[in-house]
Amino acid sequence: MQAKLSVVALSVAAALAMGACGKKEEPKPAAAPAAPAAPAAAAPAQKPEIIVKLGHAAPMTGPQAHLGKDNENGAVLAIEELNAKGLEIGGAKIKFELLPEDDQADPKQGSIVAQKLVDAKVNGVIGHLNSGTTIPASKLYSDAGIPQISGSATNPKYTQQGFKTAFRVMANDVQQGKRLGEFAAKQGAKSVAIVDDRSAYGQGLADEFRKAAEAAGIKVVATEYTNDKATDFKAILTKIKSTKPDLIFFGGMDAQGGPMAKQMKDLGIKAKFLGGDGVCTPEFMKLGGVATEGQYCSLPGVPLEKLAKGPEFKDKFNKKFGVDIQLYAPYVYDAVMVMVDSMQRANSVEPGKYLPEVGKSKYDGVTGVIEFDEVGDVKGGAISMYRYKGGKLEYVETLGGGMMAAVKDAAQATGDSAKTAATAVADAGKDVAKEATKVGGEVKEAAKAGAEAVKGAVEKK
Repeated sequence: MQAKLSVVALSVAAALAMGACGKKEEPKPAAAPAAPAAPAAAAPAQKPEIIVKLGHAAPMTGPQAHLGKDNENGAVLAIEELNAKGLEIGGAKIKFELLPEDDQADPKQGSIVAQKLVDAKVNGVIGHLNSGTTIPASKLYSDAGIPQISGSATNPKYTQQGFKTAFRVMANDVQQGKRLGEFAAKQGAKSVAIVDDRSAYGQGLADEFRKAAEAAGIKVVATEYTNDKATDFKAILTKIKSTKPDLIFFGGMDAQGGPMAKQMKDLGIKAKFLGGDGVCTPEFMKLGGVATEGQYCSLPGVPLEKLAKGPEFKDKFNKKFGVDIQLYAPYVYDAVMVMVDSMQRANSVEPGKYLPEVGKSKYDGVTGVIEFDEVGDVKGGAISMYRYKGGKLEYVETLGGGMMAAVKDAAQATGDSAKTAATAVADAGKDVAKEATKVGGEVKEAAKAGAEAVKGAVEKK
């Protein structure tokens, strides 16, 4: 009985189980396999970055350190502006790096520094500051095929050696010496004593001044020499005093020129002092004090305030470095820009590839439009004269050179355009007046004819 009940129970349990499973749950369709993810877009290939090294050499120690720092500041400002532009040359991003070196204004050290820059495989060299260091260094750069642009070396020999790598962006001593001699004659000087520091710059400028002065009829009554480290000139000035010159010309730098002017006053020498660009600085006035008042100097080029980009550059320089421009900073700035502009036109930073473009430059710089002649000298070569007055350099005039001619031409063109426009307006006014008179006459005749017609009609009635 229990067995039957168990069988029945099992049957019932089975039936219930079957009933519960009667509503068979349809199998859920398998989820469709996920579509393979689209491959991520390939990131654009990063352009390589190339470090372009530009060497810069100037005296950073010694009596001319203030001028060396001024030059270096000009190069630093240019490089910072170029890096901010994110230039690309030859398909690569370019980052410029300045390699500054101290040549101590010494020819031997200049050659050591030049070899160091050659070994560093610089892409170009800006400098040197002094002709005495620039000339021996230029042979090393030429042998290595490295373009060199100086913003301050003025001795003619630098570009007359036949090196295709040598360029300068300011007038040379032949141009400057000639204008200084002409200026001395214009000031009424009949006799002159000449002193130079025997450096490549000082001697070269003094020699060119002598030629021009003698050609202008000025008598050279004394010739004396010093060096670029001296500060005591009383012995040579005492000898000069006995010759009673109208003018003392000094070929050298401000570190010697300032004390010389002061000692001239102390000795009661009445002659005027005249020097070149090496003494046309705030430092000269600082060292010479009141003795510099009324003295004269020259600078290659046209004054910054008379050039389109000059005032802006001066403002940028002052804000960046917190000091005034000493002397050559605008020219060094332009030298960097000319070199990089040549790289861009060649689409290469390799010295051998962009060098040919340097000579073809026509760059509108801070100091004017820069073009080079067949030996690497800047074309034009204007020279501006200054007077020391009230602790400042006062502009006197600009002599010669295509740069000033361009400034004058631009002013003349503006004046001519205004004159032409005024003439056209006046002529138009005359034409209008003529037409008005003509129309007025025609109206008057018509009115007269109309009046007569009315009168005739009335009479007929």
